[in-house]
Amino acid sequence: MLKSLKLRVILILVLLVVSVIFCLPSVIDLKGAWKKYLPSEKIHLGLDLKGGMHLLLELDTQKMMQNLVDRKFNNFKDAMIRDNIRFLGLDKKENSLSVVIRSDQKEKLYNLVGKEFSDLKAGVSRAEGDNFHVEFVWLEKEMVNIKQNAVHQALETIRNRVDQFGVSEPVIVQQGENQILVQLPGIQDPERALELIGKTAQLEFKLVDDDNTSKSTTGGAIPEGCELLTMRGRNRETGIVTTTPILLKKQALLTGELLSNAKIGIGGEFSTEPRVDIEFNSEGARIFDKITGENVGKKIAIVLDNTVYSAPVVKERISGGKAQISGGFSMDEAKDLAIVLRAGALPAPVKVVQNITIGPTLGQDSIRKGVQATVVGCAFVIIFMIFYYRLSGVIANVALLLNLIYLLGAFSALKATMTLPGIAGIALTIGMGVDSNVLIFERIREELRLGKTVRAAVEGGYTKAWVTIFDSHITTLITACVLFIFGTGPIKGFAITLIIGMIINLFTAVFGSKAIFDWILIRFKPRKLSI
Repeated sequence: MLKSLKLRVILILVLLVVSVIFCLPSVIDLKGAWKKYLPSEKIHLGLDLKGGMHLLLELDTQKMMQNLVDRKFNNFKDAMIRDNIRFLGLDKKENSLSVVIRSDQKEKLYNLVGKEFSDLKAGVSRAEGDNFHVEFVWLEKEMVNIKQNAVHQALETIRNRVDQFGVSEPVIVQQGENQILVQLPGIQDPERALELIGKTAQLEFKLVDDDNTSKSTTGGAIPEGCELLTMRGRNRETGIVTTTPILLKKQALLTGELLSNAKIGIGGEFSTEPRVDIEFNSEGARIFDKITGENVGKKIAIVLDNTVYSAPVVKERISGGKAQISGGFSMDEAKDLAIVLRAGALPAPVKVVQNITIGPTLGQDSIRKGVQATVVGCAFVIIFMIFYYRLSGVIANVALLLNLIYLLGAFSALKATMTLPGIAGIALTIGMGVDSNVLIFERIREELRLGKTVRAAVEGGYTKAWVTIFDSHITTLITACVLFIFGTGPIKGFAITLIIGMIINLFTAVFGSKAIFDWILIRFKPRKLSI
């Protein structure tokens, strides 16, 4: 009995010391050697306590499918030209491609589709004289997969951007079919963060149509296969951003999908402004070498999200796969552009459905009120337990204090995020802890009324109450796990606190208080119990 008690007391004290060590950074500012050798992270506060941004984004899957059809159409056209399949007509619709060829080339067309475009299937077809009309449509399963993959890719891309932006403990989760919830606690510059997260970052290199620019920019018709975009510039002296129209070939020579790196550069031959240095992978470097070699003396525009940032003249073939993007950037703009290019482009544009900025003042007020409520609740519980159960109530209060310290220590050690619902979870945990002790003490009273000794009454009380306490905690724990799995945001914060609290509560309410009772029984051998 004595040996078992010593082991239990040692375990309780070790856990207490470890919990206090993990809680220290949240209470005092550690410096010097203390900071070097002890945990230094404070308890992370959620959006509702720390302030920050709450964004609900919606992925424009319709626009994504339109872009996909455009790319598929161009690839299909290039493949037919490459394989010498002469087409008399080629058109695209929302989810299909329509082709008109000579009937004698039907077999070559079907072989091409089967080999390189397996996500297409032949639909309606008909022969008209020597011509053959056929419509290829996307497989329905493929369409569903494309949309699902787009949301997953958008999630990963936004998460990479936020990580590089330096926000700690962000919440980035999918909601519904095509919505993404983003919570950024403690964000200092909401507008910049929104610009960074929402930028599609479709990087393209396109040829400038100098021959027709002057006509198209003065109200003339835009030639087929061309598009009129705006070119961004910044006045070095005033800092004012200006835009001018520029005519480009629609067909992109190279896209940002083949980028391997993007970083900030400073200055150049005639400028000291920030720029973005980009580097392509091996395939991108090969294509870049080819297009610069074929277009020496021509202008190639660098286009990001349909805005031209620069359109330099290609003076010579550029090998090595390196290029620069300059456009009168500020340092923050260059940093953010490098981030989105490194993280990758979003598969489709996103629109902001909900944008809520929570100020730190509101968060501090929530913390103050939450702490006040917890302290007042604890004070009432402590007074009641002492008044109603006397010395045994003091033991229950010690177990309750251990519960709180262990809970905060676990939060720090697991780097969990404390939210306002989390504080509610702490209050519920306190209530469950008190309830457990009330069950034990009432059982002990029953055993004493039956005339049993103090030791036998304590043992009987804990043994008989254990099953009820275990059942109530397990059912609550299962509920909390379900809330954590299927809940989002505040619900998860509440569930995490409840899960940790239930596990710790089982330990302190039963194991911890029992150790205190055993120590009193061995040390003082009382004939009566103050309960």
